[in-house]
Amino acid sequence: MAWVVLGVVVLLLLWLVVVYNRLVSLRQVTGQAWSDVDVQLKLRHDLVPNLVETVKGYAAHERGTLEAVVAARNAAVGANGPAAQAQAEGQLGAALGRLLALTEAYPELKANQNFLQLQAELSDIENKIAAARRFFNNAVAEYNAAIQSVPAVFFAGSLGFTSRTFFEVPESERAAINTAPQVKF
Repeated sequence: MAWVVLGVVVLLLLWLVVVYNRLVSLRQVTGQAWSDVDVQLKLRHDLVPNLVETVKGYAAHERGTLEAVVAARNAAVGANGPAAQAQAEGQLGAALGRLLALTEAYPELKANQNFLQLQAELSDIENKIAAARRFFNNAVAEYNAAIQSVPAVFFAGSLGFTSRTFFEVPESERAAINTAPQVKF
């Protein structure tokens, strides 16, 4: 009888170790995914000053737009965590949209090779950010589901496993996403 009880206790301990290791692994994946998002955001942040300088040469009197982009970039660089980063990145995206819209008023800017290259790089980075963000949100969803399901829900909190926040588009930016852009020729 003692061997059976000992066997059950050993199996229970092994099972808890497996569950714990899975949670640790999922937490690591979310951390790695956030690092991937962070790398892409840094590339975007590094590109913004070059874009502003290029536009400044053609649209110097658009000072308010240029200053808004620089301020939004600085806020995005200083943001910490997915929620704050998402908010700051939403504001930066809106400011960049206004900056890129200036090309309609300045045909010579639209023809500038440096500007076109920076615009292409920005577009590429935006696509990479979207992909990294999807991967991060998927990793967070899997991790959060794991710590909220049985049996982990009984001990995950006491072992330091807490829910992670998604990197979502802020409510203030959702209206802009749902509105089709105006294209004029």
